[in-house]
Amino acid sequence: MSRIVRLSGLLALLCVAVSAACAAPPAAPKNAPGTVVIVFKDGHRQSFNLSDIERIEFGPSGIISGESADAPSRGRFLGKWEVGDGRGGTFYITLNEDGSAYRTIRAIGGHWVYVDGEAHITWDDGAQDAIRKVGTQYEKFAYVAGKLFTDTPDNVTAAHNTTPHPI
Repeated sequence: MSRIVRLSGLLALLCVAVSAACAAPPAAPKNAPGTVVIVFKDGHRQSFNLSDIERIEFGPSGIISGESADAPSRGRFLGKWEVGDGRGGTFYITLNEDGSAYRTIRAIGGHWVYVDGEAHITWDDGAQDAIRKVGTQYEKFAYVAGKLFTDTPDNVTAAHNTTPHPI
């Protein structure tokens, strides 16, 4: 039922946006009124000028999000995570909706993407972390610069989202 409500809401919004686009000049800039923004699973956004769109088609299931009903939600990873450093201490990793990330150990920024039910974080210093659900708990898998997320991790520690709702 909630999918039908979401679909109806999106279609109503789209109708309003199309009406606005028809009234706008055809050469409207990409970030101006009369555009639609698509947010992809990895968090990046792309704007389209409605005057360039002929039609929008949905698959037969009518699922707008592109995920099946039981797929893990990218939103579960948003927030501030307390994780281990691999030497008995802890630090925090913050994952933001815009794909940016921050870790308190050495105050490093980075970016993250949602891949196959996991948060993959690439830090500005080249290191990488993955937050994965293992059983009923989450764990942080740490990789030094140059390793891949499929390589053997350098350490694995517990991970706990201290703000389980988006911040």
